[in-house]
Parts: sequence; C-alpha cells; structure tokens
Amino acid sequence: MIRKYSLLILLVIAGLTACKDDEFGPVLQLGNAPEITSPADGSSFELLLDNAADVLTTFTWSSADFGYQAAITYEVEMDLAGNDFNDAVTLGTTSGNTLDVTVEKVNNILLAKELPGETPANVEVRVIATVSPEVDPLISAPITLTITPYTVVINYPQLQVPGSYQGWDPSNNNTVIWSVKSDDKYEGYIYFPDPNTEFKYTLGPSWDTNWGDDGADGTLEPNGANIVAANAGVYKLNVDLNALTHSFVKTDWGLIGSATPNGWDSDQDMTYDPDTGIWSITLDLVAGEIKFRANDDWAINLGDNDANKTLEYDGANIQIAEDGNYTIELILNVPKYTYKITKN
Repeated sequence: MIRKYSLLILLVIAGLTACKDDEFGPVLQLGNAPEITSPADGSSFELLLDNAADVLTTFTWSSADFGYQAAITYEVEMDLAGNDFNDAVTLGTTSGNTLDVTVEKVNNILLAKELPGETPANVEVRVIATVSPEVDPLISAPITLTITPYTVVINYPQLQVPGSYQGWDPSNNNTVIWSVKSDDKYEGYIYFPDPNTEFKYTLGPSWDTNWGDDGADGTLEPNGANIVAANAGVYKLNVDLNALTHSFVKTDWGLIGSATPNGWDSDQDMTYDPDTGIWSITLDLVAGEIKFRANDDWAINLGDNDANKTLEYDGANIQIAEDGNYTIELILNVPKYTYKITKN
C-alpha cells in the first residue's frame, strides 16, 4: 500500500512540473551580440560631392544569437564619438547582415549635427538586434570611424502630405514634412483649416509609393486608408518609416517664462497666420527668460540650446536682455524650427 501511494505522489509531482514548464514555455538564454566586421574599426572616409549618390561603405556584421530560432531585425545607428549614442541617428534597418549607406546620406547626417564641412569628425557606429519588445536587444560593441563631410546646402529628405485640405496633390511642396537627420524619421507642422481633414503620406510627388492607416491605430500600411484629423488647426506630424508608424497632435502655441506678464505660471497665447505659417505675439516683457510651449503643457516645448535662433525640444531658456515691448515670432513651417525677437 505504501508503494502505491508513493508512486501516486511521484506521478502528481511530475504532472505539476510538466504543467509549470508548459505554462512558462522555453527559457530564453541570450547568446552573442552582433559584431561589426566591416568596415574596420578606425577606418577613415573623405566624402565628395561628386560621389554623393555612390555607396560610401557596406556595413557587415555577424548574426546575433538569442538562444532560439527567431526573425531578427537589425538597426544600424551612428552618433558622434563620446556621445554614448544619446543623439543617435538610424542609418537603416534590415533583416540581413549587411547595410549599404550612400555618401549623401552620411554627409547630410553630419551637417545636420552642425559639423563643419572639410573637417574630419569622429563618429561611432553600432548594430542593435531585436526580436520582440518583450526581449532585451543585443547590441554590438561600437566601432569608431573618421569621416570628413563636404559643405553643401542640405536638401532634407521629405514626405509629401497630400489631403483634402490641399486638393490631394502630392506634388505640392508646401505641404511636406522633413527628415532632418536623414534617418527616415519625419516631422513637420501643417495647418488643416477644416475639421475632419483627410490626408496620407507619399514618397515623392506622385501616388506610386503612399501610406495610410487602415485601422486608425498609428500603424502605416502601403495604399492604406485615409488618415483623419478631427479638428481644424496646426498639427505636429511624425512618421517613422523604419517602423511604419505615425502620430499627429493638434498644437496651439504660447509664450511662457519669467519675462512674461504671468511668469512661469501660465502661457501668453500666440496667434497663427495661415498665410505666412507663423505664430506671433506682441506684448510687454521684462528682462528675464522665455520659452515656447504647446497646449499649455510641457509635453511639447521649444528652447534654444546654443542661442543661435535654432530651436530644440526641451531646449534652454531664451534670454530677454531688457524691459520693453516685443514682437515674438515662432516659425515651424521649415525643417529646422526658428524664431524672431523684435523690440518695438
């Protein structure tokens, strides 16, 4: 009798163990991160305008090992050396182990970082391997490259935004958003004068390559459904063609800061001019600081990190040197956002 009970207990334990294994599935054991094999660490490149359309180099790396068979996506990132990839730019994504990048693409990225032409710059490149949002990525050790860009006026890559507000015309270059970092991530501000405006995105001035959103879920599909903006106003549009995602949010801008009548407590509302695409306000200021922010909230705000009239999100406060009556203009219908301060 004792043997029968012992055998029964062992069978129950075995059954519970099997259930527990089934419940949690296979244990994931991360293996090796990808390793960049080409170009060699320490390589140097001099970029030339005459070769803008040529392939600068082909990045090659070993396969990542996640401990099981999975579809792996590789993202190649570049940033200035020593920046710990805090302002990294995506050179491209692929499911393979190689990526070609053109001379023009790399040159535009370096100039967008406000590096001088004809001057060598040290950059770092790494490869990030991912299989799922629930699994930590595997990241290669970075390599350092020395790249000398050439001076040129940047023609930022752009996406057309045709829609009901402009006659569904993809050739209209006044209704576009830009990829300032040349990394297939686009942003811009566009005015929709009517409620329930419908729009889409096209690559170039035709409908050959276009995206919409079939489920209104923030995911883009080729030839997808029209996107609808419920309310009239100026919208901040963001598109990531690497991930095929997008977002849009209506913005009303204001001025805030110690120089304004209400200090840092509340905004002074700015007025939008649809003819010029400029936000403006005229008011009395005292010596102090100002910033721009949208929708009476700090989620979207702009300052000037280098006091060079170029605005950055969450940037530094802008100085007002003396008391007086001022006209402040906020210009968002350009690739790099800027502003003007005029003492009346």
